Amino acid sequence: MDYLRKLQHHYRPRKGWVNDPNGLVYYKGYYHLFYQHSPDCELPFRDQPMHWGHARTSDFITWEELPVALFPDMEYDNGGCWSGTAIVKDDILYLFYASVHTPEGTDENIQTVSIATSRDGINFEKYDGNPVIDNYPSDGGHDFRDPAVCYIDGKYYCVMATGHPETKEGRLLLYRSEDLFDWQYEGIMSSWDRCKFTECPSLVHAGEKYLLTASICPLDSVHYFHIMYGSFEDGKFKVQNEAEVDKGPDQYAGQVFTDHMGRNILISWIPGWRYKGYAERDIGCFSVPREIKIENGIITAYPIVELRHLLKEEDEAVKRTEKGFIIERMGREPVVYEGEFSSIEIIRDEYIVEVYIDGGREIYTALL
Repeated sequence: MDYLRKLQHHYRPRKGWVNDPNGLVYYKGYYHLFYQHSPDCELPFRDQPMHWGHARTSDFITWEELPVALFPDMEYDNGGCWSGTAIVKDDILYLFYASVHTPEGTDENIQTVSIATSRDGINFEKYDGNPVIDNYPSDGGHDFRDPAVCYIDGKYYCVMATGHPETKEGRLLLYRSEDLFDWQYEGIMSSWDRCKFTECPSLVHAGEKYLLTASICPLDSVHYFHIMYGSFEDGKFKVQNEAEVDKGPDQYAGQVFTDHMGRNILISWIPGWRYKGYAERDIGCFSVPREIKIENGIITAYPIVELRHLLKEEDEAVKRTEKGFIIERMGREPVVYEGEFSSIEIIRDEYIVEVYIDGGREIYTALL
């Protein structure tokens, strides 16, 4: 398998390390994709701290790579500009990111929240009052990052991913603001037992209710991406339906945003942390955009209509069996699916395959 071949349908920059998608937003006629990026290094956290890479598209088919949006050039983010989200207010684009400070001579990472703004979607200016959230509350822990900002019922909310070492819980904490700059802590929004921490949350409207997503990092099993549908009241999220829709081994850190047409769109990082240094250069890229829907209580994620022409029913990497199918992977255990399904559709792009079962009821994303 040639991992250096150019991908056709899965965005990746010309060079450098990439991981989590960040700041997904529709702004001034373009869909913007920001992402964790080391532009001059193929491994993370070694020679270069995290930046925010940047690309945009008007159709999700042709991508334009733009200049790096955020550099770790301030004292409060000298350890990296880590994951976060974007929101538009008064025609200004706001980026909220985890600003990481590494004191000189230490390996410590002090994680805070900072803001950068833009009036053209390309050039960004950091807020003079950064960081706007400068410490974690007693309900959180040292891992305190990935701000997810949204607008609900006349107020701005920020969901923070963290862990609580004393209770061994992964938690999402909630903050509230009237103006995006002054934030008040509201409390624990959601929690998971026996977890190190959570990562990369999203909170968006879904009809009369909401979608909450997060990457969960259990103490004794592999981390996974989780989608929840339910109500958001009095600072708490009450789950009505939930799913781990993408069960493929080679994806992580999905982020969801709502576009100008009201679609809730998910983009994830492929292939995930296990392939750091796997090839001659970083092979990280991003999934095709998938629209999340809830139908008859079932959460599905299916390629947006602009990309459905890429779906096909067969591919040499996906072999049908009497009990389901197998995805063969180079040098690793195959992905084995056993179960009944009415349809199987595949997007193949060089060394990436995305398999959609029953219209997105389940997805299996794999690096071949």
